[in-house]
Amino acid sequence: MAQQNDGAALDSQSEWLQDYVQSPEKQKALYKRTLIIVVLSQIFGGAGLAAGITVGALLAKEMLGTESVAGLPTALFTLGSAGAALVVGRLSQRYGRRAGLASGFLTGGVGAIGVIIAAVTNNIYLLFTALLIYGAGSATNLQARYAGTDLASSKQRATAVSIAMVSTTFGAVAGPNLVDAMGRFALSVGVPALSGPFILAAAAYIVAGLILLFFLRPDPFVVARAIAVAERNAKVTSADYIEAPEATNKRGIAVSALIMVLTQIVMVAIMTMTPVHMGSHGHGLSAVGMVIGFHIGAMYLPSLLTGVLVDKIGRAAMAVASGVTLLASGVLAAVAPGESMFWITLALILLGLGWNFGLISGTALLVDATNPSNRAKMQGTIDVLVALSGAAGGMLSGLVVANSSYAFLSLGGGALSLLLIPFVIWANRK
Repeated sequence: MAQQNDGAALDSQSEWLQDYVQSPEKQKALYKRTLIIVVLSQIFGGAGLAAGITVGALLAKEMLGTESVAGLPTALFTLGSAGAALVVGRLSQRYGRRAGLASGFLTGGVGAIGVIIAAVTNNIYLLFTALLIYGAGSATNLQARYAGTDLASSKQRATAVSIAMVSTTFGAVAGPNLVDAMGRFALSVGVPALSGPFILAAAAYIVAGLILLFFLRPDPFVVARAIAVAERNAKVTSADYIEAPEATNKRGIAVSALIMVLTQIVMVAIMTMTPVHMGSHGHGLSAVGMVIGFHIGAMYLPSLLTGVLVDKIGRAAMAVASGVTLLASGVLAAVAPGESMFWITLALILLGLGWNFGLISGTALLVDATNPSNRAKMQGTIDVLVALSGAAGGMLSGLVVANSSYAFLSLGGGALSLLLIPFVIWANRK
């Protein structure tokens, strides 16, 4: 019945879609065009993402006057990104990437505007609500990486993810390093300095959404789904067709989810409390912005090389590399002198690099384990788990530091990342 419905749906599609289904040359051209549009949107999306990471904790601490809730902003916008990931995934499955991704970025822009208003009015309840909405931009920024894989072959998937992610670097690195400039701009227009980066975030997210809304045409996911239906219908009519369920690898889905969840918990927990840790050792906003800029650069800039490695040497090997790198980051962050910019920066670079290895290997594995009939919805579901794990990491990080120390948090995160290694090895045994 499902096959008949899909076939009927394909027969009713417009002529342009069937032209893409029947033309490999058009598919290749659309694949390249999609990557270009995703790159443009991700440049702006990265700038929007960086604002909350850099000053969210500092803004909450200033408004509430206590360090114990400094992790709450990260928890809130990652919790908001969890709900947004589910919605963006469902919208993408039903209407295509353009509708899902554009809606997510535009919603994130509205949330950033809400944060600015909350800072001006000193309304903590509005701040918390706005941070939840702002999280939609974070979820969309991550989900955009899937758009490049829709028309990619199995040997191109990690590379396609890496192209989308590396483009985020330009905005994500620029954002934290504009903290001082945006703070001065905010003061010049009569709003608190710490709300300045959210002015940048609002503009960046809205521009990213408009780029996708107007230029991601034809929609790559709609084309990929139509191609899959046509290929399945061709198998149904062949003499040697053996009816089988859609190719969904449940173990592959579980492993990919674990890789991305663990790396997100460790990365968010340590990253969230680093600005607070630096502030308690006398570092100013410009120093915090520089360290977070290097960290975000390490999260995204190595992506092209990581993508090639994931496609060449395998998903499992790079997942193990992620665990080892995160462990090294946690140990270094724990033992680094609080006054040393060099060692703190190096620890945060390793933290971003370990996250990069885990996200790209986990994303490629998830695409491998799904098919167009359930792929976007499953991607959204897994990203919900990733966002919730980030929310937990952000929320608990402030409590851990308040009741123990930043060193204890860092060592705990490094130890947690080691769980990746035995699980990945076990999952890849025959």
